[in-house]
Amino acid sequence: MCGIAGVWGEVNDGVVREMMKDQKHRGPDDEGLRSLVGKGSLGHVRLSIMDPERGQQPAINETGDHTLVANGMIYNHPKLRASLGDRHQYRSTSDSETTLHLFEELSRQTPASLDGAFAFGVAHGERLFLARDPIGIKPLYYGKSSSDDSKAPSKLLFASELKAISRWVDDVHEFPAGSWWDSEKGFHRYYHTPDLQPEDAPLEVHIQRLRSTLERSIEKRLLSDVPLGAFLSGGLDSSIIAAVAKQKMGHLHTFSVGIEGSRDLEAARVVAKYIGSEHHEYAFSIEEVRQALPEIVYYLESFDQDLVRSAIPCYFCSRLAKKDVTVILTGEGADELFAGYNYYKSMTDPAQLHQAMRLSIEGLHNVNLQRVDRMTMRHGIEGRVPFLDTEMIAMAQTIPPKWKLYQEKDGSLTEKWILRKAVEDLLPEEIVWRIKEQFDEGSGTVDLLDQLIQEETRGIDSEAYINKHQRDRLRSAEECYYHRILVSECEAPEPVLKNVGRWTGGMG
Repeated sequence: MCGIAGVWGEVNDGVVREMMKDQKHRGPDDEGLRSLVGKGSLGHVRLSIMDPERGQQPAINETGDHTLVANGMIYNHPKLRASLGDRHQYRSTSDSETTLHLFEELSRQTPASLDGAFAFGVAHGERLFLARDPIGIKPLYYGKSSSDDSKAPSKLLFASELKAISRWVDDVHEFPAGSWWDSEKGFHRYYHTPDLQPEDAPLEVHIQRLRSTLERSIEKRLLSDVPLGAFLSGGLDSSIIAAVAKQKMGHLHTFSVGIEGSRDLEAARVVAKYIGSEHHEYAFSIEEVRQALPEIVYYLESFDQDLVRSAIPCYFCSRLAKKDVTVILTGEGADELFAGYNYYKSMTDPAQLHQAMRLSIEGLHNVNLQRVDRMTMRHGIEGRVPFLDTEMIAMAQTIPPKWKLYQEKDGSLTEKWILRKAVEDLLPEEIVWRIKEQFDEGSGTVDLLDQLIQEETRGIDSEAYINKHQRDRLRSAEECYYHRILVSECEAPEPVLKNVGRWTGGMG
C-alpha cells in the first residue's frame, strides 16, 4: 500500500510535495513525483510490497504518454500480466505496472477488470482518470481549488488521506467506492454491491461453497514479495484467517494485543498453539493509551467513539506487527456478511435482515475499513481483508439468513452460525463457538477507557460543548474528548470534520 497525491489543472510540484510529506507514513520506502507540463503534478510515497527493487512510482509506460500513481494491491495481476505481456514492455513485476498497461488497452473498463483493493490515477494527454476499488478498502479524497488566475478554471486535487488535502481546498469529498472519474466524462459507478436472493439449496451445499470461497479469498491475499502475517484476536474471524493462512504458507506470524489478562490475549494463545503459528503479543496500559490517543485520533481522522475505541487495539497491534511483517491479514467484513452484530438479532423478518447485511457492507468504507487502513498505514504495513473479496460478498448473499443467525432449540440466536459450521475442523471448539465480542471489548479497551475518559473529561461541560458543535452530532462526553483532540491535532480541521463517517443501523 502507498499514498498518492495530485494536482490537475496546473503544475504545482510544491503542493504535491507537501501532500506527499503528510502521507509519508503510508510510504516510508520510496517516493516519486512527475510534472506534466501544462497539465498537473502527480506524486507517490511507496510502501514496497511487490518487486521492491523496481516497482517505483509514478509508473510511466513505454512511450511516456501514460503516467500512473496507485495505492493498493491487484490480486489478479499475474493473470492479467500474462495476457498483456506480449504487447507491452514491462520494467518490473509490480502489480501497479500491470494496471498501467491494462489502462492503455481498456481505458475506463480497467477498474472493473481488477480484482483487488486500490485507488489510482492515470494521466494521459489532457485527461486525468481516477478510480477506487469496489468496496472502498483503499481511501481516496478529492477537492477543487480556485486558480491563482481568476480567469483560469479551478484545479482538482486528490490524495489518499484527508490530512494531506484539507489545507489546500475549502471542501473535500470522499471519492465514492466502486466508481471512476474521468476528466472528460465525470463520475461513473462501475460496481454495485450485489442484490442477490438467497438460494434454496441444502445446508451442506452452502457450507461447501462458503468454505471453498473463503479459502480462495485468503489464498489470493498471500501474494507478497515481503513478509506477511495475521492479526489474531482469538475471535472467530481472525482465527479462521490465521488457520487457513498457516495451512497455505507453512510458517505464519500472528499478533495479538489487549490489556493484561484480557480475553483476547488468552484466546489468541489457544489458537496460535493449535495452528502452530509464531505468535507475538503485547499488553498495553491505560497510560500508554492516554499518551497514544492524540496520535491515534490524528491518523484515524475521526472522532466517532466506536471507531476510536476499535482503533486503539488496532494501533497497538499494527505497531507490534511492524517489527516482523509488512503485510497483515485481518477479519473485517465477516460480521456484516454473516449477521455478527447483536442488533441483527432484533430483526425477525428474514428479508429485512438480508438487506440490512447488504447495506452494512456498503457502509464499511468510512468506518471499519478506514480504521484498518489508517492504523496499519500509520505503521507502514498493508492490511488485507479476505472476507471482503467481491466473490465472497456475492456468495454470502446466496445463503439464507436463517443459516447465518440460527435459532437454537432453546430459542436463543447464534450469530455467524454457518460460518462456524464451515470451519469446525480448523479450530478448537471453544474458539469456533466463542461468543462474539467487538475488538475493543475482547481486548479490554472499553474497560480501560471508562476510567480514562472519566479522568480526562472531569470538570468539562460536555453538554455545552455538544451544543457548540451541533453540526458534528456529538453523542457523549467521550466523543467530545476525541473531537477536541482531532480539532487540536489537525492543521485544517473543518474539511476533516465534514468527512467523519458515522456508524449506522445500531453497529458499534
